[in-house]
Amino acid sequence: MAAHHCTAAVDTTFVSLGYAKVAVLGVVQGITELVPVSSSAHMRAVPAFLGWPDPGAAFSATMQWAALAAVVTYFWSDIAGVSRATVSGLVHRNWKDRDFRLGIYIIVATIPGGLAGLALSKVLNACDSPLRTPLLVGAASIVVALIMGLAELIASHKRGAEGLTLWDSIIVGLAQAFALIPGVSRSGAAFSGAMFLGFNREDAARVSFLLGIPFIFLAGAKEIFELHKAGLTSHGWSVLAFGLVVSSLSAFVAVWGLMRFLRHSTTWPLVIYRAAFGGLLVWGASSGWIS
Repeated sequence: MAAHHCTAAVDTTFVSLGYAKVAVLGVVQGITELVPVSSSAHMRAVPAFLGWPDPGAAFSATMQWAALAAVVTYFWSDIAGVSRATVSGLVHRNWKDRDFRLGIYIIVATIPGGLAGLALSKVLNACDSPLRTPLLVGAASIVVALIMGLAELIASHKRGAEGLTLWDSIIVGLAQAFALIPGVSRSGAAFSGAMFLGFNREDAARVSFLLGIPFIFLAGAKEIFELHKAGLTSHGWSVLAFGLVVSSLSAFVAVWGLMRFLRHSTTWPLVIYRAAFGGLLVWGASSGWIS
């Protein structure tokens, strides 16, 4: 089944899953894209555990647009203010405005991931990509769990998002570039980077979401273009659209829940979940239970 849908350039296996299975994956993607537990790992693991074919990297990246819709809705006042100030700052040359500077920082944070995405695109989109093996995905999930745990232990958790600097945006941008490896998690990498820089948990999440908006948009747009080039059928587009709608609803619940959770809790439950999930994947792959 998978081989039939897998073209040389882009894996379109998700079409063969149909609406119901894509809806299940949409819910999983919507929740895990914004909670720092790696959506790409879950999009690889859930089908593997259920005996379904891997839906492919293009599907996972396109589904990120659902998370984008949720983030833009949740942080609408922040985003509208930054957008207005960025345009106004460029027109009136008012470089001192805080929202204008935040707009520039968001652009700067996108550059490392954009360059890495272009460099790795052929490997990521290939059928049976070596970067999407359950063993590698599980190992990446465990490594980032350890990094998040370390950030929880040694970070000061004192800074607020209003204190963001150019240097912070470069560090967070470099961190989120690693998220192209399935299992790392864009929100997990950016969130850990922000915590190491001393941001409190809720504002670390805010920084990671705001700095990630163009990254998520460009990753999704690139994959939609790749699917268009690969000649995705109208049925394929409708399956994808259905997944996006389901996913955006669950993503909004996820971002709302995460921001409230981080206001009152440490990230240890997320760290433990990530490590256990990664361990399950490594064990499943090593024992031949999932392939």
